[in-house]
Amino acid sequence: MSLPSTEPQQIPVVVLAGFLGSGKTTLLNHLLHRSGGSRIGALVNDFGAIEIDAMAVAGALGDSTVSLGNGCLCCAVDASELDQYLEKLAEPSLGIDVIVIEASGLAEPQELVRMVLASEHPGIVYGGLVEVVDAAEFDDTRSRHPGIDRHLALADLVVVNKLDRAADGERVLGLVRSLIDRAAVVPASYGRIDPEFLFDCRPSEERIGQLSFDDLYEHGADDHAEHLHSAYDSLSFVSREPLDPRRLMAFLDSRPEGLYRIKGYVDFGPYDVHNRYAVHAVGRFLRFYPEPWPAGGQRLTQLVLIGSGIDAPALDKELDACRSDAPHADERGMWGVLRYVRNPEEDPAEPA
Repeated sequence: MSLPSTEPQQIPVVVLAGFLGSGKTTLLNHLLHRSGGSRIGALVNDFGAIEIDAMAVAGALGDSTVSLGNGCLCCAVDASELDQYLEKLAEPSLGIDVIVIEASGLAEPQELVRMVLASEHPGIVYGGLVEVVDAAEFDDTRSRHPGIDRHLALADLVVVNKLDRAADGERVLGLVRSLIDRAAVVPASYGRIDPEFLFDCRPSEERIGQLSFDDLYEHGADDHAEHLHSAYDSLSFVSREPLDPRRLMAFLDSRPEGLYRIKGYVDFGPYDVHNRYAVHAVGRFLRFYPEPWPAGGQRLTQLVLIGSGIDAPALDKELDACRSDAPHADERGMWGVLRYVRNPEEDPAEPA
C-alpha cells in the first residue's frame, strides 16, 4: 500500500551507533548501495582522521555528505551546531530522503539522540537509534566496556552483525534480546539489513538523471549482495471507519517488542472532522501531525507497521478493535493523542 504524500515532508534523522569495529560503516555502505532510489545524506563522525575510502563510492554523494573528525560528535558540537549540519543536508535542492548520522565508536548515543530531538529545524524528525553489535566480539566488548548494555537499552533497532564469524550466534542473539527494551533485534552479516527498516525505498525512476548508488553497484556486486541476512515483517491496515483515539493510544502505548516503525494516517472521525493525523513512530518515539484532509479524497485510516518477529495477525486484530462508530466525540478523548502533537513553541517531545 502506498501512502499519500504530504508537504512539507520531514526528513528522518537516524543515529547509527556501535562500538569500534562493529560494522557501522559497512552497514551504511550497504544502505547507500541498496537505497532503492532514495537519496541518503550522511553525517560521518570518527575519532581521529576520517577514513573516507572506507565508504566505497561515497564521493558520489557530493554535497550529501558532511564529515567530522578529531573528536566525538556528542562532545565536539552542541545542538545548535548540529542543526547547522542538518540544515545543510536538509536543503530542498539536494532532494535527500533520509539523513544518517554515523557516530564515532566512542560516542554517547544518548547525547546524540537528545541533540536530534532538540533540533529546531522544522524539516527533520527523529528517525531512531540503531545500535550495531559485533556478534563475534560481543562478550569481550561487554567485559571491557560495560556501558554497552546501557546503549542497547536505549536503542530502537539493534543489528547483531558479523554472525557469520560468531561461533555461537544464537546465544549472542538471545543475550542481546535480554538486554534491550522493546527494540527490534535484527541478525546480519556484512551489515546487510533491509533498508525498509529505516526509510521508504523510492522507485529509482523518480531519480531520473541522477547517478544513484544502485547504478554504480549494479555490475560490481558480489553474488550474495541481494541476500539480505535479515527479514522484517510488515502489516498494512486500512479502515473506512474512524478510529477511537483512546483505543489507539492504548494500542500504541503497549506496542510490542520488535515493532520498529509505524507510519501512515489516522481518521479520528468526530474528534476532528477537519484534519487527518499523520503518525510517525520509531521505537519508543511517537509523534502526530494534524493536517487538513485532501479535497475530494476518501477519509481512510491507512497504517503500515514494520518490525522483526512481530505477530502481524494479532496486531491487525488489535487495530481492528480500535474502530469506532460513535457519532459524537468524548471531549477528553483526544488528550492522549495531543500529547504527541508538537507545538513549535514548546520543548521537543521525548520518546514515548
